[in-house]
Amino acid sequence: MTSQNIKEFREKVENLYNDEESDFRKKFDAAIQGLTPPTVYPDSDVYKDWRGATGETLADFFVEWYDWGWKQPISDGLQYIRRFSWISYENAAGLAFVTSESGREVLADFTQLQGRQMDSPDSGKLVEQWIAELGPKRMADFAKGDWSTLNKFFIRELKPKARTIDAPGDPSVVTAPTDCIINMIVDNLAPDTPLPIKAAVTMSVGRLLDGSEYAERFIGGTAVSCILMPDTYHRYHAPVGGQVVESRDDIGGVYYGIRDFPDLLNKGNVGYGYDYSLFEDFRRGYVIIETPYLDHLGNPDGKGYVALVPVGLNSIGSVTFREPFRGITKDSPPVQVTKGDEIGYFQYGGSLNILLFEAGRFPALQLLLGQRIGVLQEVAHTERHFERYVRPLPGRITPAS
Repeated sequence: MTSQNIKEFREKVENLYNDEESDFRKKFDAAIQGLTPPTVYPDSDVYKDWRGATGETLADFFVEWYDWGWKQPISDGLQYIRRFSWISYENAAGLAFVTSESGREVLADFTQLQGRQMDSPDSGKLVEQWIAELGPKRMADFAKGDWSTLNKFFIRELKPKARTIDAPGDPSVVTAPTDCIINMIVDNLAPDTPLPIKAAVTMSVGRLLDGSEYAERFIGGTAVSCILMPDTYHRYHAPVGGQVVESRDDIGGVYYGIRDFPDLLNKGNVGYGYDYSLFEDFRRGYVIIETPYLDHLGNPDGKGYVALVPVGLNSIGSVTFREPFRGITKDSPPVQVTKGDEIGYFQYGGSLNILLFEAGRFPALQLLLGQRIGVLQEVAHTERHFERYVRPLPGRITPAS
């Protein structure tokens, strides 16, 4: 049953936990018992020690999380995701709790509750706070629109020409789908069974594309991670031109369950060396773009495929496509797409795009002279978004707080 407000949700969590026979209680207690002494020093505001937690502890945490935007800096929203993630960090029982039927149902209920909160007229009060935190330099890129709710502001649009699409007439040039942090993640995509690549990184393209017939096109190919931070532009665009031959934005999945969330942030180089196999089970969609290939002389070299896979992570977890690119199947005509065309957007929450390329077609990330490779940021911004997790020395055990 869907909770109508945070009070109902709190009662739901407490009632589930107070039922000693419920799967929810069993899974949560097992998760807490599975926790080991912290692998980081608990001196950071993004750390929460869950040892000894009860259903009341969990209910209190959700209430505090729900109220954060009205009582604390808006940027603290990511911190609550981080604090919650310690339940499943290097803890198989914790991962089982957040992905089990009962745990997943409760988290989906909370996610939907947050979504309605971000869509409510009251959330409009938070928009000015976001604008102030982003600052005039970053806000100068965005066109003023209907920002009456936080979700409407979150999917704000760019001003015309705020982002230049590189080499619009050259189909061989791939562009970033959004404002993001990019990493090469897999250079030998597997069909169905995750294959170890570079120690820990795996990817099953068959599962990621939910059984699409086009999955086999990417076997042996390359995957690129494009991770969005909470305060960046949250619409995503076509990385190449051609025609969309298949698309879905309705693949259900879990909302939480990143087993080592702190490692994803990895001192600012988000996602580097990370195991992306878990994202095969998150809420997601995909578009398959048929695109022309060129040889080194600029002559036609056949045609092939590039996939854009938007993945909704923690919190709202929305994946929404624009109408021209929604629900395209082999029985419907393909839809023309120009490089840089808007495909869809994410509402409030964590998110990333995964780009898939055929074997031998995208060997590395390559930049030309004068193209942007990053931004020199103020220390306060860096420390707020990218905690440097310090592991204790061998034999050191940090007491529970």
